[in-house]
Amino acid sequence: MNTFGKVYIVGAGCGSYDLITLRGKNLIERCSVIVYDSLIDTSLLDFAPDSAERICVGKRAGRHSEAQENINNLLIDKAREGNTVVRLKGGDSFVFGRGGEEISALQKNNIEYAVVPGISSAIAVPELAGIPVTHRRSSRSFHVITGHTADDMLPENMSAYARLDGTLVFLMGLKNLKQIAKSLIKNGKDESTPAAVISNGATAAQRVVTGALKDIAAIAEEQNLKAPAVIVIGEVAKFDFSQTVVMPLENITVTVTGTKKFANKLSSRLSDWGANVKRLDHLNVIEYRDNQRFDDALMNFENYSWIVLTSINGAEIFFSRLNKLKIDIRKLAKIKFAVIGSGTARILENHGIFADVIPESYTSKALANKLAEMVSKGERILILRARQGSEELTEILDENNMSFDDIKTYDVQSGIVNSDDKEIDTDFITFASSSGVNTFFESGYRISAKTKIVCIGNITANTLRKHSIKDFQICDKSNIEGISDTILREVQNEEIQTTEIKQSDAQTGSRNTHK
Repeated sequence: MNTFGKVYIVGAGCGSYDLITLRGKNLIERCSVIVYDSLIDTSLLDFAPDSAERICVGKRAGRHSEAQENINNLLIDKAREGNTVVRLKGGDSFVFGRGGEEISALQKNNIEYAVVPGISSAIAVPELAGIPVTHRRSSRSFHVITGHTADDMLPENMSAYARLDGTLVFLMGLKNLKQIAKSLIKNGKDESTPAAVISNGATAAQRVVTGALKDIAAIAEEQNLKAPAVIVIGEVAKFDFSQTVVMPLENITVTVTGTKKFANKLSSRLSDWGANVKRLDHLNVIEYRDNQRFDDALMNFENYSWIVLTSINGAEIFFSRLNKLKIDIRKLAKIKFAVIGSGTARILENHGIFADVIPESYTSKALANKLAEMVSKGERILILRARQGSEELTEILDENNMSFDDIKTYDVQSGIVNSDDKEIDTDFITFASSSGVNTFFESGYRISAKTKIVCIGNITANTLRKHSIKDFQICDKSNIEGISDTILREVQNEEIQTTEIKQSDAQTGSRNTHK
């Protein structure tokens, strides 16, 4: 009986992570090992379980055959260990993806496998740039050609390509674009044939240039287009079917920092608005499992009149612990709740509890002052929060001679992955906590001059100042909505300023014309 694991060859689609199939996403969510290419959107890795092993196998220039053999052996070894392996490949695995070679190796070693198709850049990149690969009366066929191998550049092949009536789509051919165009013309292709080059297609960094076959290489070079790029040659390249629905954060890039759960929610909201999101989930929430003081407090609710929860993580851990200890939630009937933030309040509401106190300002100081007003003499408070919780809360309670137990239920620790690229150069970066700021800078990361910083609350802002950061925006609301709304407002303000500058320049130009 075969006791090996299984390998799923999954096409990741091209460009943005949300172009993967639902089947592919579902497999990532339950894999134990994920082996991925360097050109995929790494946001896809966030779908994998925290326990999953992540292995990057980006191809190295000049070592393709050796690297592919190593990848084949890696898949076999991981499957023999009994793992569920997802081999995540850019685009579609069978469109110049060498998926067939990997499957042949799995077959020879009696490893079970399945294939999940992916959206190929050959179709999707031109389409998202407004170019259809086929169109009635313009092109009834299209031909996908690799543009970086010696075999495809042979004269006899180029002669055949030149005679084709349909659309020619060259992948990985930017470096050889001048040779491709020259050879097609030499073999009979009309030099005035429309052509286009799409760089970084299906991403916020997409750039498109168009021209005729005779000058497309020069235009691409002049515009300094970078790989990866898709080349389209044929009558369809003259069309511009670019989408007219414009999202509010279209072509805006954002780096989101924080815990995985927070980054998931914020990234989803920003992506829905059209932003291209880079994840830096560098904080791990570590629940204190063996926490007798916490358990004793929950088993003796009658000793408390108030429970204070200062974060979403703390609220979720509270209810999780109640469930594990099999404590009936009805025992909370006489207890009042005070929380920081609408997100924390929402966790309570999901369990049928509505917070008695939510300060307008989402800070420990505001909560403490509110408690000092509302808690009666003789009432005891149970505070459940992170190890890094603000001392300001307990200091104010002490000053007001209030009775409380301050129990730490979890820790927030660095889970940052070492990276050679330590500079963040997206349009925006977000920080949701003081610990997030410290971890970011202590890990050696830097923020480029062009990147705008958005943070939650004054405590996070003060930590930024301690790291000599002076230019940043503080959200009006200390939650996910507050961060996304702040980014949107900044983008809209910049668009207004740009429009005003253009109008001013036009007026100046008009006045100069009349002189």
